[in-house]
Amino acid sequence: MTVRLPVVHIVDDDEAIRDALAWLFKTRHITTQRWASGEEFLQAWSAEMLGCILLDVRMNGMSGLEVFDFLRKKGARQPVVFLSGHGDLPMAVSSLKLGAADFIEKPFSDNDLVDRVLEVLARYEQENQHYQRSQQWAEKIATLSTREKQVLELVLKGYLNKQIADELDITMRTVEVHRARALEKTGAKNIIELARLWPSSAEELIV
Repeated sequence: MTVRLPVVHIVDDDEAIRDALAWLFKTRHITTQRWASGEEFLQAWSAEMLGCILLDVRMNGMSGLEVFDFLRKKGARQPVVFLSGHGDLPMAVSSLKLGAADFIEKPFSDNDLVDRVLEVLARYEQENQHYQRSQQWAEKIATLSTREKQVLELVLKGYLNKQIADELDITMRTVEVHRARALEKTGAKNIIELARLWPSSAEELIV
């Protein structure tokens, strides 16, 4: 399995700050990429980009808030940590309500900043793994036929094969065939594993 190192994208129009932050993260073995403006970062940004974004609020050209607004509209999943020497409480509260991961004011403690970014990266990695599993599971669910989905929905509600047959007006043998094929397509060994892999399956299966 490939180990992916955490990446912090430093977006700040002050070269000295970019370099200082990159050095600071390097001392904690964290990979960084530096961007001199919001425009430069957005030209390179893609939905597949890994890591979190350390975004200065006040920059020449696009402001950090404008960059953040663009990313939100694009459905970006990378967490954003705002860095500001001019930020006030209302700005911090507003950005956090809109989905920012954190808001750090200058001057800041070096260790505190790195620790907070590491916490954001750890949450992001967990969420990203969950997202990837959900995507893989959704792809498997999409291979099921309508009848297979209906059978699994009832199975996950606790129906017995005979009850499912009566509910769907099919034979028990047909229920068994649909059930077996559905398990094969999803890769689940049994219904218990199926329920564990997707606890909300009963609601999602028939979508």
